[in-house]
Amino acid sequence: MNTETNILVFLECLKTRFKQNFNSSLVIREQHGRDESSFTVPPPDAVVFAESTQDVVDAVTLCAAHGVPVIPFGVGSSLEGHLLAIHGGVSLDVSRMNQVLAIHAEDLTVTVQPGVTRKALNEAIKHTGLFFPIDPGADASLGGMVATRASGTNAVRYGTMRENVLALEVVTASGEVIRTGTRAKKSSAGYDLTRLMVGSEGTLGVVTEITLKVYPLPEAISAAICSFPSIEAAVRTTIQIIQMGIPIARVELIDANTVRMLNQYAKLSLHEGAMLLMEFHGSPASVKEQAEAVQEISTEHGGEAFEWATTPEERTRLWTARHNAYFAGVQSRPGCKVISTDTCVPISRLADCLLESVAQADASGIPYFLVGHVGDGNFHFGYLLDPNNPAERETAEALNHQLVARALALEGTCSGEHGVGLHKMDFLVAETGEGAVNMMRTIKQALDPKNIMNPGKIFSLKT
Repeated sequence: MNTETNILVFLECLKTRFKQNFNSSLVIREQHGRDESSFTVPPPDAVVFAESTQDVVDAVTLCAAHGVPVIPFGVGSSLEGHLLAIHGGVSLDVSRMNQVLAIHAEDLTVTVQPGVTRKALNEAIKHTGLFFPIDPGADASLGGMVATRASGTNAVRYGTMRENVLALEVVTASGEVIRTGTRAKKSSAGYDLTRLMVGSEGTLGVVTEITLKVYPLPEAISAAICSFPSIEAAVRTTIQIIQMGIPIARVELIDANTVRMLNQYAKLSLHEGAMLLMEFHGSPASVKEQAEAVQEISTEHGGEAFEWATTPEERTRLWTARHNAYFAGVQSRPGCKVISTDTCVPISRLADCLLESVAQADASGIPYFLVGHVGDGNFHFGYLLDPNNPAERETAEALNHQLVARALALEGTCSGEHGVGLHKMDFLVAETGEGAVNMMRTIKQALDPKNIMNPGKIFSLKT
């Protein structure tokens, strides 16, 4: 679409088809033109609210006919610029596609639409004694979690979205509806298109239906927090827990700086030192055995001030504090923007990577918070920037580049769970090599020859 007249014609076609589900007002476009990243770009040209797979088909078909970009939108909680309309186009909001379509408790599977959030899913299935464990912190939409291959605090035991998506319904760039996978637990039939779509960030199609694994609610759950004299002590404790094969469900690191922010934000009185938050799932006997083993390991590394939480209310209090780390950080510096890191390394290299990164962040003078899903080697700095100070952004980006280089040198990755989006495109080339990125380009060009599906994300098509 090269002229303003063509754009107006296209928008009129879209408005005719979608009527009240079409919106081109500036306020709605701006809401759909930003996420939790630090980027600022113009909003999309229009927003379409899809309520069915057919709505998605019709929107994509119209966009394909006019060569207009399509950017899928869930709840807007992504961190790497995935949702930004850097080439204009239509934000396709699937949040109204929020139905749990089928619960197969006997097979431990559910099928949902992409706008269902993880909390809504767990509320819908709690009467069955099942739950969906992938917990990225934000109440993200399941479609968005598929797109970014999300994981979160439970990944150390239950895996990521990659391991928990069985099948998908996807609308392709041509407007065709395809299905990938089945409800069977395994298959060796052809290319694994489900895994291709999981983590594709909306660049290959729009997910309209998801079949997921779910799990029985544990008979017993116990949570604990433990403070340590240093980050190193907390990390060494985690490494020993994992290497000993203790089936811990969650083990999260919060540094002393972040604990102070949480105490101020949530009016808590947590001990202001490096801290591990842990959770154990299983039978009462196995949970007791796990907890005792972990407490013994923690004590060997100087851990103290153990606080146990066995009731749902107590556990919720602890995990709400962990999930509020982002908001506590933002509130600690009003008006700031956040640049978030997302490296992940082999567990044996975690201490090497994390400690050097902490030392560099401290030396920089940039305020930050630090949390980590350290049970699987994944951690996040949130650098808190004055948006009116270019020098701070430059410093933070330099820290991030150094951190990623360090992780890659230790055979890790630039993105453990947030995805690539806009922010990590150069890092992807450094991690995988130009040959692998060229293969991704070939797939993209074959499945989306007009480059309308969330263009400009993950990699550039220019070689």
